[in-house]
Amino acid sequence: MDRRETAALLAYIGRLDPRTIRTDPGEARDQLAQWHELLGDVPMATPHGWDARVAARQHIRTSPYQILPADVARPWESYRRDRLSRHSDPTPSVDPDDQAAWTAELIGARRAVATGLAQPAQARAITSGRDGIEPALKARLQEIGSCVPPAARAALAPYRPARAAREAAVAQGLPDPLGIRCSWCLAQPGEPCRRRRVGPDSGVRGIASRATPHPGRIDLAAAQQAQQPAMA
Repeated sequence: MDRRETAALLAYIGRLDPRTIRTDPGEARDQLAQWHELLGDVPMATPHGWDARVAARQHIRTSPYQILPADVARPWESYRRDRLSRHSDPTPSVDPDDQAAWTAELIGARRAVATGLAQPAQARAITSGRDGIEPALKARLQEIGSCVPPAARAALAPYRPARAAREAAVAQGLPDPLGIRCSWCLAQPGEPCRRRRVGPDSGVRGIASRATPHPGRIDLAAAQQAQQPAMA
């Protein structure tokens, strides 16, 4: 703010707290010089939510102590930090090979956001809520089917036998045993069934994943699938 705005701020503060009023011309001149020196880089107001008079009034309303320039400068710094923390740099419109212009546009955008001249640019979310997938993204996902190419999926099948069996069953419309908890080995949904490795002394030496689910898990998945149309 310039000296005229600083003087207007002091006049506003004096109406709210007469303790700040200086009747001696020399003291008033020194007070104005001090406040202008400390608040010269703090704007009086911005288009997006900052007003030095609001910060001053908030201090006078909530604090028993006489207001100081720092009581206006601190809220301004908090305002700047909050806006920059919510800002995501948009891609500059200049040639990316022009490093100087690219950097200058980024710095200019950040300065405009920090000083309240522009709103923070936030990264756009892919979804917004449970059913908020954009139509274009939903159509694209239906088109590609999966992020794993079919050739890569086939190459990985020998190393992921349980997952390959699950995907094959789902593709054929068969029940998905791994979609439920196994009551035999207590494998959780999504986890393959497990088998115990028993040593010669009948002691358990380890646990390994099974390539196929336990029969009871398969039967339970089939029973649940058979009940779904009736429940619908």
